[in-house]
Amino acid sequence: MTTAADLVAGRPLVFRNATVLTMDDGHRVLAGADVLVTGERIAAVGPNLQVPDGTAEIDATGGIVMPGMIDTHRHMWQTAMRAYGADWTLTQYFVWYYLNWGKKFRPQDVYAGNLLAAIESIDAGVTTTVDWSHGLQTTDHADAATDALEEARGRFVLAYGNIQQGSWEWSTTPEFRDFYARRFDGKGDMAGFAIAFDIPGDDPAFPEKATFEVAREMDVPVTTHAGVYGITLDAGVRRMYENGFCTPQTVYVHSASLSPDSYHMIAATGGSVSVSTESECSAGQGYPPTWKLRKYGIPVSLSQDTSVWWSGDIFSAMRATLSADRVMDHFENHNEGKAVTNHHLRAEQVVDWATRGGAKAIGLDSSVGSVEEGKKADLVLIKNDDSPVSFPILHPYGHVVFQAQRGDVHTVVVNGRVVKFDHKLVDVDLAKARRAIDETTAYLRSELGEQAWAEGMNPEVPEHEQLANPYTYTGAAAWKEDEE
Repeated sequence: MTTAADLVAGRPLVFRNATVLTMDDGHRVLAGADVLVTGERIAAVGPNLQVPDGTAEIDATGGIVMPGMIDTHRHMWQTAMRAYGADWTLTQYFVWYYLNWGKKFRPQDVYAGNLLAAIESIDAGVTTTVDWSHGLQTTDHADAATDALEEARGRFVLAYGNIQQGSWEWSTTPEFRDFYARRFDGKGDMAGFAIAFDIPGDDPAFPEKATFEVAREMDVPVTTHAGVYGITLDAGVRRMYENGFCTPQTVYVHSASLSPDSYHMIAATGGSVSVSTESECSAGQGYPPTWKLRKYGIPVSLSQDTSVWWSGDIFSAMRATLSADRVMDHFENHNEGKAVTNHHLRAEQVVDWATRGGAKAIGLDSSVGSVEEGKKADLVLIKNDDSPVSFPILHPYGHVVFQAQRGDVHTVVVNGRVVKFDHKLVDVDLAKARRAIDETTAYLRSELGEQAWAEGMNPEVPEHEQLANPYTYTGAAAWKEDEE
């Protein structure tokens, strides 16, 4: 029986007898197949593989092996405040983080949030996470964020941002260039880099142009919140397009309330959209836009946004996304007096968005995102022999989207290294992460004071209209009289 001690770095590893969702170009599903990992890469995929002597074996019978999931937009630094904003609106989020208390975060607080978020990602089978890190008020904050990502054993992209300044202010400094050179330049695909900033209005001066030019000079991609209702508007996309800054490497986050013209611009220039369905449903950026993006032919990836509100795993994102898309399809048809007879969006496509779609969005499709010989070994085994929901596996894509959850993630491999096995994280100091988080929450609570802390977590409930009911139910009283 294989144990965690057998899964040493560099030793070949084989998953035996799995249902394999390859997510290759043909979306092949292989029943009873093996996946062999040697070094950092997938060496072979197929039935009854011959393996080198000394290969560690994981029995994947009754389980699903699939590519590691990819989150293309998560504000990891906010994880210390998990669920604090469960009842927030987007306005309350902006006030708390952008205008008030977000300024209080020290480098060690960014470190704490990033470390916990990184561990949480791996635990949920998310092997690559884009850290949309817009809390980097100084390069000391950026170093702390990077320290945490390097300490975890996942694959990460630091999307550098600072909501306390205009992007043209911090991105053009020598300190910013020096940080990139020290921490990311030439570090390989385990440590990616992007520039994260927004274009909030229609300023004819277009000061963000300077940041786009920095990104072009550095040859790094841009990720931006677009189509956030009332905040980042069509004008921003148009300014990007007219100045030649809409590129295939650009990731537009949310994009839930754009005009047809903006969607056409994104599609024509090869950009992609990171959809955060839980966020869009709750915060009000606009209705989750996959139903529109499909019509315009815009590639999609999935993301979680922030665990200040929402879950931190892509299973939830897949489930919410498929449901939201189908709800809109039903709604549109019902408004026309029709019923939906066949679903357009299928579970298979949503699993693709969660894996291969993410890899394409961040420029790693040649390395990860599918289970194919020669690709980097970023793999997830979904298997839980103690769960009555783990069988039967009749529709593997449907099982992943609607049945599986974080607790069913048996094994996670990143870059050929086992980071979770038998439902337990490997070589992770969770106690250290807890201490860092406890220190951060204690600090923030003391800075706010108990009253502000409680009020921030419990915003006022507005008045709402309750319709008068013309029907009065009296049956229960009559029955009671009969019984007497």
